[in-house]
Amino acid sequence: MTDSAFRVRQAEPDDAPAIARIWYDGWQEAHRGRVPDELVAVRTRETFDERAVDHVRDSSVAELAGAVAGFVMIIGDEVEQVYVAPGGRGIGVADALLAEAERRVAAAGHDRAWLAVVAGNARARRFYERNGWVDEGEFDHQAPGPNGPISVPAHRYAKSLTT
Repeated sequence: MTDSAFRVRQAEPDDAPAIARIWYDGWQEAHRGRVPDELVAVRTRETFDERAVDHVRDSSVAELAGAVAGFVMIIGDEVEQVYVAPGGRGIGVADALLAEAERRVAAAGHDRAWLAVVAGNARARRFYERNGWVDEGEFDHQAPGPNGPISVPAHRYAKSLTT
């Protein structure tokens, strides 16, 4: 096994703290300054801890050297979250997680998968486009908030899962 060898597997309850940490750090990096301040204010570390526990069954992780290096979360036909820790970047972890998401969405009987990307996140948009996802245009993503949805300018990306 080389230093960059990793495996993708179903997340387990013990993975929730690592998922929450990667998610919180990655979310801050990808969203701060690109989403409404109201959303930043309600996305506390604790909310990521809670959501990671609540959605561990919806998640797959990439394990690198015995530690979680990234995760993907699927809800229905939506690729809800894809995040990779800095130590897992540049070695194919994100590509493998996205491929796993596509596999899981197709296995659940869906012909297409979709995801939302914050409008200002050019790096993520390039990543999805390199992986065959198509930008279907702008929309107002309704992010869950404690007092109701918070509107976030985003792009809807989709990919056909049929050959």
